This record gives sequence, C-alpha cells and structure tokens, in this order.
Amino acid sequence: MSALLSLQNVQAYYGSAHILHGLSLEVKAGERVGLIGRNGVGKTTVVNTLLGLAQLKGGQIELGGQPLPRPRPYHAAQRGVVVVPQGRRIVANLSVEENLQLGAAVGRKGPWTVPEIYRLFPILRERAHTPGTALSGGQQQMLAVGRALMANPSLILLDEPTEGLAPVIVDQLADIFNRVADQGTALLLIEQNMSLVARVAQRYLALAKGAVVAQGPVENSRAGLERLEAHVMV
Repeated sequence: MSALLSLQNVQAYYGSAHILHGLSLEVKAGERVGLIGRNGVGKTTVVNTLLGLAQLKGGQIELGGQPLPRPRPYHAAQRGVVVVPQGRRIVANLSVEENLQLGAAVGRKGPWTVPEIYRLFPILRERAHTPGTALSGGQQQMLAVGRALMANPSLILLDEPTEGLAPVIVDQLADIFNRVADQGTALLLIEQNMSLVARVAQRYLALAKGAVVAQGPVENSRAGLERLEAHVMV
C-alpha cells in the first residue's frame, strides 16, 4: 500500500534559514500518527513545506504515491490531504456555515456534508449563522476541523489543535478525532499535548533539529505517556 503522504530526505528553508534537515516520514491510509517535539524543531515547517510556504530545496514529497516537485497550497487538498492550521484561521466576515462551505470548494465527493458536520458538532448547528470568529476557542477549533472534513480528505494534518484550550475541550476533541479516524480518515497529529497524542495516535515520530530522531508505537498508559514526554524534552 502506497503512503497517502511521504516525505523522503526533505530539506526545507525559510530564506537562508535551513529548518528541515533530511526529514523522512510517511502516513498510510487509516493511520493515526503523532508528530511530536519541542517548539522550534520544525513541526509546523513540515506543514508549510507541503503547502509550498517553506522552500523545498532537497528530497521528495509524494501525495498518494505521486511526486509533488513544486508544492502549492491547493495541491494537497486536490489530492485529499487537508490542513487544520495552527491558530485555526477562521474567516472573520463569514458565518459558521459559510466557513464550512469553504472547505467544500475543492470539489471532492464523499460522506462529509454540512448536515454530517452538524451531527458531529451540534454546537455548530446552533451557531450556524453566527460569525465564525465570534465563537469560543474550542468552538472555533471544531469549526476548523469541520471545514477540513468538508473537503472529504483521506488525510488531515492537525497542527497544534489544542493550543490554548481548556482540558475539558481537549477531552472533547480527543473523542472527535478518534470518531473521525474510525470512519477511515487518516490523521497526522502535530502536538505538544502528550496526553492527547497517547489517546489518539497509534504511533509517534519525534522531531529534533529538523529531523526524526525517534519513532515507535504509542501506548495509552502512564509508561507510554512518560516515554512520549521524554522525547519532547530532547
């Protein structure tokens, strides 16, 4: 089975700043992968390289087994890979439902529709005509996930989805991510909250200085959580 997302020996830059140093990773259909590491090790740059926001100067990216030599923001979504970005990036002058409809603009067919998103997130149905930026932080994160699902992706990249959220909201999101994955969507969870990674991911990749330095299965146990936390401290 070919990977939905494959990065092989990727070298990525912002201007003259070399951020990713020979990074290799892959996510296969239906997988739940945690990408962990301290701030500044290159986790978000993985996303930005895929979107063409960081410069790919070496190595290779493949989506669905097809090379992506010159990444652009729209290429990933066209091939079934969508991003829930750090900071959510809800469009301020659009309602909740209009923000959801943006996700469908790529035109991919599949099971996720506005009614299905409302079944997953009932609060969004209640706030359907409210400006998206008027929602609470947790509700905005639900909207960002719902917008991504509207593209009917094979893989979702979740970039720090619990940043700044209360523990009770993190618990809700963990349940939602597992429900989405149970329906067949692969997840790449980029996170510093190791409790969330332990509850959602099947395996982890630990980054340090722009490269994968450790990887293995995730155990949702105290010992497994301590192992993940140790890798983040590298």
